[in-house]
Amino acid sequence: MAGIMYGIGVGPGDPELMTIKAANKIRECSVIAIPHENKDACVAYEIAKGAVPEIENKECLCLPMPMTKEKDILRASHDQAAEAVMKHLDKGEDVAFITLGDVTIYSTVSYLLDRLQAEGYETRLISGIPSFCAAAARLGIPLVSGSEELHIIPATYQIKDALKLSGVKVLMKAGRQMAAVKEELKKHGSEVLMVENCGMDNEKIYDSLEKIPEDTGYYSLLIVR
Repeated sequence: MAGIMYGIGVGPGDPELMTIKAANKIRECSVIAIPHENKDACVAYEIAKGAVPEIENKECLCLPMPMTKEKDILRASHDQAAEAVMKHLDKGEDVAFITLGDVTIYSTVSYLLDRLQAEGYETRLISGIPSFCAAAARLGIPLVSGSEELHIIPATYQIKDALKLSGVKVLMKAGRQMAAVKEELKKHGSEVLMVENCGMDNEKIYDSLEKIPEDTGYYSLLIVR
């Protein structure tokens, strides 16, 4: 009988924000899969290790996921990752694929689901706390209230039209495009708050657009209203 692949969200950064269900399933699974070539450099793995230290005694399946928009390169890496996971599933081993935040929001696990399901393998998802919810809580503010709309926007793509939307905008993973993002935000005169590396040891909070540097890290999240 084939094993099951579990996509598990480990939350935004603080191991204490991992759910009990996520921690228990990591303990139960035979193999831990990570979207990285090196577990010691994988943020999701470090978070999980903080909540489940015994993870280090498990087999770790490293699945490199290149940070690129080149479709051919992405397709090849996702195909290879799916094949590697299937080898373990075929042996009856359950695989826990861990990823930052929640598994349904811009998650690397999504690239494997279609491939595994198409081959008849069983997959299940375990939610984690999304980074934008954790960031709002860290700032001590409601993310939205009343009839406000909420828009989740990947800041690595064109955001000009998205910023015209009404309500609150969350710009995720803005670090690499911060200079361009700041320039666009200045045109709108919006209130901007930012949390960098939310819940991690190197967390930083900025309470205005002017204070945000242009060389912030990849895990930089802006709340715009």
